[in-house]
This record gives sequence, structure tokens and C-alpha cells, in this order.
Amino acid sequence: MFGPKRHCVVVVGAQWGDEGKGKIVDVLAESADLVVRYQGGANAGHTVVKGDDEFILHQIPSGILHPKTRCVIGNGVVLDPETLLGEVEELEKRGVAVTGRLLISDRAHLVLPYHKLMDRAAERTQQIGTTGRGIGPAYEDKYGRRGVRVGDLHDLDRACKLVRDGAERANRWLGLLGDTERASADEYSRLLERLAPRLLPMAADVGRVTYDALRNGQHVLLEGAQGALLDVDHGTYPYVTSSNTTAGGASVGAGVGPTAIDGVLGVVKAYTTRVGNGPLPTEAAPDDEEKLRTIGDEFGATTGRPRRCGWFDAVVARYAVRINGLTDVAVTKLDVLDTIESLPICVGYELDGRPLDDMPSGTDTLARVKPVYEILEGWCRPTTAARRLADLPPHARAYLDRIEDLLQTPISFVSVGSRRDQIIRQ
Repeated sequence: MFGPKRHCVVVVGAQWGDEGKGKIVDVLAESADLVVRYQGGANAGHTVVKGDDEFILHQIPSGILHPKTRCVIGNGVVLDPETLLGEVEELEKRGVAVTGRLLISDRAHLVLPYHKLMDRAAERTQQIGTTGRGIGPAYEDKYGRRGVRVGDLHDLDRACKLVRDGAERANRWLGLLGDTERASADEYSRLLERLAPRLLPMAADVGRVTYDALRNGQHVLLEGAQGALLDVDHGTYPYVTSSNTTAGGASVGAGVGPTAIDGVLGVVKAYTTRVGNGPLPTEAAPDDEEKLRTIGDEFGATTGRPRRCGWFDAVVARYAVRINGLTDVAVTKLDVLDTIESLPICVGYELDGRPLDDMPSGTDTLARVKPVYEILEGWCRPTTAARRLADLPPHARAYLDRIEDLLQTPISFVSVGSRRDQIIRQ
């Protein structure tokens, strides 16, 4: 992806998240000087397998596993400081150097304990399918201009006042819901006092860091979380996350202008999954769904929840191509399909007997569509040892060719296993 004409590449999920972005970012980070996480929070979970070790990263960019790569958490992220520091400790315990290699935007907003109380209480009423990590309430405070930013920790008196006000608001809201849990302003103020000396040495103007890296001709990778269909504006609202997961969010969340970006890589699974509520037009029949879930180990890295599984949906992926401006596609988990004899690909929808070839904007409408399938022959042979397209069984290549044709976007990477080396590059 990187080269003389490509210095700044965005990696986005092109379905409903959980596409395997962590592995793809890890592969690309080997050639990157700087990796920037630009949105979301600890509700994301990127799994990377390095040798015999598995790392699950929630906030720290996957590039941290490459010793020469610097990592940055951008201003578009809502940062759970306790989770972050726990990740740092775990990585260093396992021999991954973090100190001096990780920077945090001083403009990033903090997820505080009262945000989590509010998130869990709201989920009991709304049943959106959130992770309960406080992401939505933290973004609400950000856009309500009452949030606490990393840079605010330089003035602890002011930061503690913001926290006290936030705890009072949370308690009023919890009381209205009839919830028995309560926020403790004093406890959270003491938490800030403990966090400040650990977070502030990592705080920086991340937009300037990224800008300087690009001016110096370095390679910068912008890493997103979740997927395009969970974007708060362009996803299956209201069953979405609370940030812009699409490539447009990368510019805002990293603090660089859009003209700096010269490549957008969309990651798709060779099938489709979704966590939580909301429409999934290609959801498989129970037996097929269980087979995909079991072989693909489709359980959330953050919550452990089983993922809903279905067949590849080209309508969803084409929509992601359009709204992200994808220049390239990475297909992951091709090996999960190795034992399946017939492989449906959704090439369009029908709604009330009328054909649709694009995503409807209304969630209720999407829930009513019927997928139109093409059935491709499976290859029923292992693909995990393939390192070139020529190594794949002919029917596996035909499957990828059909996806590429439907998306009108080149496939640049194919993942055939969880390990770093189980990748085909084109």
C-alpha cells in the first residue's frame, strides 16, 4: 500500500466491524513509521497473532507490536484511561516496549466511570447492543461541550469540577430512569489525581505530530475502529456507534487535512458478521450460522458476545466502497469457507418485488429486503498455506474474482489464517 505516491493510508472496516482490521493494520504497520488510531474507544477489539502469542488491543494501535513504529491515539478517540494503562502494563509485561513510543492527543476526551453507568442504564432501556463501555455518553459530553479532555489534567481543580458536574448530571439522569446505581464525584476526582501523572507525559498535539511525519516523507497509517455500517451518519441508524467510522472521520480524528490521505483500504470478511441488534440481510440459516461462527471463532474480542453470521453481502460492501472512497480492499478469513460446498454471494436486494442495488437509508426498510443470491461452488480444500493467488484452489480464486468484480475495486490483500504470515499480497 505504501510507496513513492502513497504516504498516508486509512484502514477502515467495510461491513459492521470485526472484519479483521487488527491483522491488516499489523501487516501494514511493518512499513509504517506512524500509526494513528482516529476514532472510537475501548469498545473496539483488534486481535493480532504474533508467532504463538495472541494480543487483543482495545485502544492502542496494532502497530505497537512493531518495535520501530510509533503509535498515536488521536483527538477523535474517547479514551478510557484505566483500560489504556492496563493495556500498557500488559504489553510491557509481555515484552512489548510502549514507553516513548505511544502518544495521546491532548484533545482526546476521557471516558469516566459515570459514562459507563449511564451507558449500561440506557442499554437496558434502548437495547441498541452497545458494549456498555461508556462510549456514547462520553461522545454526548464531548458534543455538549462539557467533556474532560486529556489536556484538562494540567489544571486538576478545573478538571475535578467538570467531573463533579458530570457525576451530578449522571445521578439526576439515573434517578429519572429509576436506576439504583450512583456516581461518586469524590471517587472520580481522586481517580483523576492518580491518572494525571501517568497520562500527561504521553500527551501531545497529535495533529502536529502526524503533519510533521508526512512533511518528512514518512509513512503514516490511520487506523479506524468498528465498520462503515456502524457510522453514526452513514450506518444502520440507530443501531450504530457514536462516531464517524468512515474514512472521512480519519482526517478529523487524526487532525490532518483530507488532501494528506492518498489511499483508503477497506477490510471485509469473506462472509458477513454483526454484533448486537439491527438488520443483517444475509444472516444465514441457524445451522449454517453456527458453522460459520464455530469455524471462524466469531465471538467479540471486547465483550465475548457471539456474532451473528451470514453470507457475503456485495450491496453492503459496494456501499462502503462509495462512502469511503476505497482505493483497495482486503479480504479476511477466506479460510473459514474452506469446508463449505456452496457459497451464496448477495448481489442485490428485492423490496416488495422491486430490485434494489444500493443500500436503503432506513433501517426498517433494510430489515424488509430480501437478498438476491448467486451461488458459487466451494473449493473444499485448505487455503491456509497459500501465500500467492496462484496457490489458491481455482474456485477460491473465482470467489475472490467475483467479489472484486462486484465491488469494482482491486483486492490487494487476502488473509488465510490468524497468523501474521498467513497473508497473500497483490
